[in-house]
Amino acid sequence: MTNLSEPPVLARATTRRTRRVSVIWIIPLVALAIGAWLAWDTLSKEGPTITITFDSGEGLQPGQSQLKFKDIVFGTVKDLKLGPDHGHVIVTIATTAQAEPLLTDKTVFWVVKPRLFAGAVSGLETLLSGSYVGMMPGATAGKPQRAFKGREDPPILSEHVPGHIFLLKAKRLGSISLGSPIYFRDQSVGEVLGWDVADMAGYVTIHAFVRAPYDGYVSDETRFWNASGLSIKLAGTGLEIQLESLKAVLLGGIAFETPDIVGPVKATSAENHVFPLFADRDAAQNASYTRKIEVVSYFPGSVSGLGPGSPVTMHGLAVGQVEGVELKYDTAKDEVVAPVRYQIEPERIVGIGQRVYKTDQEAVEAVIKKGLRATLQTSNLITGQQQVALEFVPNAPPAEVEMHDGHFILPTTAGAGFASLAASATDLLNKVNTIQFDKLGQNLNQLLQSTDALVSGPQLHESLTKLSATLAMAETFTHNLNSGTAPAFKQLPGMTSQLQKTLTDTNRLLVSLEAGYGDNTKFNRDLERLMVQTTDALNSLRALADLLSRHPEALIKGRPAGGLE
Repeated sequence: MTNLSEPPVLARATTRRTRRVSVIWIIPLVALAIGAWLAWDTLSKEGPTITITFDSGEGLQPGQSQLKFKDIVFGTVKDLKLGPDHGHVIVTIATTAQAEPLLTDKTVFWVVKPRLFAGAVSGLETLLSGSYVGMMPGATAGKPQRAFKGREDPPILSEHVPGHIFLLKAKRLGSISLGSPIYFRDQSVGEVLGWDVADMAGYVTIHAFVRAPYDGYVSDETRFWNASGLSIKLAGTGLEIQLESLKAVLLGGIAFETPDIVGPVKATSAENHVFPLFADRDAAQNASYTRKIEVVSYFPGSVSGLGPGSPVTMHGLAVGQVEGVELKYDTAKDEVVAPVRYQIEPERIVGIGQRVYKTDQEAVEAVIKKGLRATLQTSNLITGQQQVALEFVPNAPPAEVEMHDGHFILPTTAGAGFASLAASATDLLNKVNTIQFDKLGQNLNQLLQSTDALVSGPQLHESLTKLSATLAMAETFTHNLNSGTAPAFKQLPGMTSQLQKTLTDTNRLLVSLEAGYGDNTKFNRDLERLMVQTTDALNSLRALADLLSRHPEALIKGRPAGGLE
């Protein structure tokens, strides 16, 4: 039997610690590793956060708009907020790691959207994808930067193109704008990148970019000119129309040309070399003439139609231009004169471009001694424009070379211009005025009175009466002849006597007329002088009427150059 008083013996469980990891811990470990890898991958791809200030945030949306360069995404817009001045928008962009080396003080940002800029339509792809922020890094390395000032307009050059930038000094921009083309031998070889506003008080500095290899044709002797718009010129060969291209007409343009240089080829101009920008091609070509002689002439009469820029010609070709026309009181002559100041460029005359004389004064003395004089000629009868023409006048009066304010005084002479036409018209009118119309009228009146007296006089009346009687007798005689010869012979002596008396009276009348109005009478001599003067007056009036019918403008503008045809 079992002893119930003894406590029961309980079995003891023993435990042992094991080193095996439970499978359930693998899942959180894997999740933690994936999370850490994702976090590292995300952090390794993220770049710095930058801010860009724009005038407007038009088209940009947080979380959607991107930062792109060469169609590669370098960031995403995270936030848009109004700037402290309430006039700008601050755009916060989270960039990628690839963008970090590009974020320097040389980098340019702008908003890409549909626009017409620099003569081209850009950003059309944003009509479907939406606007984004464009970026263009600088061509050279710069300092790292995280806050930027964005541009409202995109840069002219969307990528780094080899070439040179030259500075052009101009008094005014005219039709030149951003993106205006630059031409060389009718080819577009560059663009206008912009201009400096700081120097606009006296001139404008235009930044002109010329692409390679065309920048190698730009040397220090190159001439740039404004090729904007359309050039219409009425030259000796007819109507000349010049334009670089339709784009230059609409957007403005600049052209350049390097003159032919005898000798070694000049080196290419350095970056940012300064050139003057001439108004047109003619002005650029004229700039190659470096030798100029300053001259002044005092023209008698009107200088209307003459002003700065008017040509100075010799044998019809330009050899200079007028610098200024002004009025001045001459104390020596006690009158107001109009001095015309102009430049003569002797290099325009082939063969004397080099100095023939040691000094300009010797050259001026030589040509004045040969008879060189200045005249005014009308270059356009419609507009009344005039030009200074240099001519060698045979047997010109001798003149001494004088100087005034650094200008050589060139004597003047009368030319075949409007002044000559006016003088001819004055001479014609003076001749017309010398005709004694009053005396001519009196002579005509006396002639008519004498004729009237003769017609109504008694002698003519008596002669006509006797002639009528004679005709009646002749009629009777004829009748008698028809009736018979006898009565006719009886009346024949009476008819003869009457006829003899009639002839005597007629002879007496003719003698009276000859004595009063014959060749040697005063009446006949006055009548001959009257007819001669009348013929001269009619010829003068006919010449004047013919001139005015062909050139009615001659009364105002003057006789056409070259005389009447």
